[in-house]
Amino acid sequence: MKNNIFKSLFLGLALVLATGAFAASTNKGSMQLMDSVTVSGKQLAAGTYQVKWDGTGPNVEVSILQGKDVMATTSAHLVDLNQKADNDTAIVKNNADGSKGLSEIRFSGKKVALALGSESAMESSGSSK
Repeated sequence: MKNNIFKSLFLGLALVLATGAFAASTNKGSMQLMDSVTVSGKQLAAGTYQVKWDGTGPNVEVSILQGKDVMATTSAHLVDLNQKADNDTAIVKNNADGSKGLSEIRFSGKKVALALGSESAMESSGSSK
């Protein structure tokens, strides 16, 4: 009897840990910036970054990391894509002041993208100003 209870608890714990690991792996990705861009007032140099987000949507908090260092944080809107993205893609827009800003991030093999900032979120959801 005790042995069956122990097995049930062990299997339950294993299931919870596996589910948590799967959820954590779905909320991250990477991106390559070819040019310097601005994200929430922070300048990101060209290079490779890890992207992590918290929340299930539609509004999430995004952290952009280089190694273990958080380079920028911002809010974003999860956007459903019609099909999985073929590549990791960082979509850049030209700001009025001539600088470049990061507006959307798509991740290889995922059917969601991150639209950064309120303007990008509205454009991606089909609304216009």
